[in-house]
Amino acid sequence: MGQIVVSEFVSVDGVMEAPGGEEGHPHTGWTIEHHTPELRAIKRDEILAADVHLLGRRTYESFAGAWPHYEDDDGFAVKMNSMRKCVVTSTLTELEWNNSVVLDGPIDSSVRRLRDEVDGDVLVAGSRTLVHTLLTLGLVDQLRLMVFPVVLGSGFRVFPDTEQKIDVTLIDQRTLGNGVQFVTYRV
Repeated sequence: MGQIVVSEFVSVDGVMEAPGGEEGHPHTGWTIEHHTPELRAIKRDEILAADVHLLGRRTYESFAGAWPHYEDDDGFAVKMNSMRKCVVTSTLTELEWNNSVVLDGPIDSSVRRLRDEVDGDVLVAGSRTLVHTLLTLGLVDQLRLMVFPVVLGSGFRVFPDTEQKIDVTLIDQRTLGNGVQFVTYRV
């Protein structure tokens, strides 16, 4: 059985929206000035180790519009484009990005089934609505947060607005040379 791993770029105040330059947010691209080879290596290793990428529709559309055009010499783009991608959507029926499928059925049972099918990581990145649902359903096994040294004040947050308490246990933490905190929690 695999594990559901949520991996997010977040600000100190928990905002996850528009880290890479997406339109419509006043601070769009807020992570870009902090990108370093060290950060890229962590994200590359995470992708290379994952068995499946689980995505919400909006993140899928964003990634599918960009990743097929990337080339690299370290295997990052090759893995992103070739790995199995399962998309949680009620509106898309045909997916054009290589090796992408719509996840069938209710999210609770379909994500559990997916987790049971793999031995490694089912990686979730971006996908705020999906992350909120997975956290609420108790389906997240691990949270990996790259906390950037910036307070944005507004934007969608990584955690759902709920009265439900979510217990986490810190299993790893380190500070990168650019001040980004990389923390990993078991949920």
